[in-house]
Amino acid sequence: MKSLGFALLAGGVTHFCMASTASGAETRLPTAPGTPALIAAGPGAEELAKAALTRTPSASDVASNPTEAAPGANPPADVDGNFLIGPVYVPAPELTVTAGVPQGKVEQFSLNSADSKFYPGIDRKAFGTVDPNNPRTLVVETHPAPYRRTVTVYIPSQYVAGTEAPFMVVHDGPGMGRPDMNLPHILDNMIAQHRLPALLLIMIANGGGDAQGCERGLEYDTMSGKFAEFIEAEVLPQVESRYNVRLTKDPDGRAVMGNSSGGSAALEMAWYHSEWYHRVVTYSGTFVNQQWPFNPETPGGAWDFHEKLIPQSEPKPIRLWMEVGDRDLLNPNVMRDNMHDWVAANNRMAAVLKAKGYHYQYVFALNAGHVEGAVLKQTFPEALAWVWQGYPK
Repeated sequence: MKSLGFALLAGGVTHFCMASTASGAETRLPTAPGTPALIAAGPGAEELAKAALTRTPSASDVASNPTEAAPGANPPADVDGNFLIGPVYVPAPELTVTAGVPQGKVEQFSLNSADSKFYPGIDRKAFGTVDPNNPRTLVVETHPAPYRRTVTVYIPSQYVAGTEAPFMVVHDGPGMGRPDMNLPHILDNMIAQHRLPALLLIMIANGGGDAQGCERGLEYDTMSGKFAEFIEAEVLPQVESRYNVRLTKDPDGRAVMGNSSGGSAALEMAWYHSEWYHRVVTYSGTFVNQQWPFNPETPGGAWDFHEKLIPQSEPKPIRLWMEVGDRDLLNPNVMRDNMHDWVAANNRMAAVLKAKGYHYQYVFALNAGHVEGAVLKQTFPEALAWVWQGYPK
């Protein structure tokens, strides 16, 4: 589904165009079957999380899950595991511009779809109907739809010209003339505190629309390495040439993050091109069946990450931070294939990541809907600190 975007960090209103009428998602309790064993963020969480790393999960664990965490508490930034936060949230202090802290610069440029060898642009006339011969996909009528895509680049003041810099790609970037300064402010503070390396942000707007039959859905929900290849070939070289920077080729120095379908796109980039990306952050990740056109190799779309790809593959060198809200999306469109529950999908992701020995941190957020702004404001600095663990600062 379409992301609300990181403008929520500023408390602003971002247009949220659902693919069709969304159902009112009921609250899923942390004690509901299928939820992994959770640790309440706050006092004692680090010790409990370290102990849980060596404990074999049991179906009875869910009955003992906590039902609240301390107001404003986040998981520890250096321990893997499953955590619960909320229902009361407190904005992180890193959102505030701090006197005396060096501020990076923010630049913008645009890309014309006519120049792209990957994505010339599509859109649909109407939301699709379920394919009578295949209930896992939709019949959608599409047409060409050229677009312009804004790329917003943050360059920290600590960047030394001519040196290779780590960076993070951010999906659903802001539009031209409307740069979201909240992420740069967070990085200004955390880089100055030596909690993050002096990394660049490359915030890339989507190509428009949402879900099956639209450009954004084609880019984000397709299970392949194509979107990563587009960024590698058509975005990163432009960033380097326009702003006289060098971007690292080291996958440990490359991160990617996104909300909703941008979250599934983030994991797709690292999964299909782990030689390029090792670090991933997702909020309300769309690990559900939203791929279009249908691909028989991954018939469940991003649901196949936890259904077969991760369980049946050797572990990849991916470090993944992920969040879901207790009121996240449930069957928000006409698909009724038992693969459109965002909470179940993210719970299943946590289970298979633990079983395969991945470095991951899973956050189950109470009193939270899809890409909840209050959750972003509280947790984003901690998510960054966790996902960049182990990289030189």
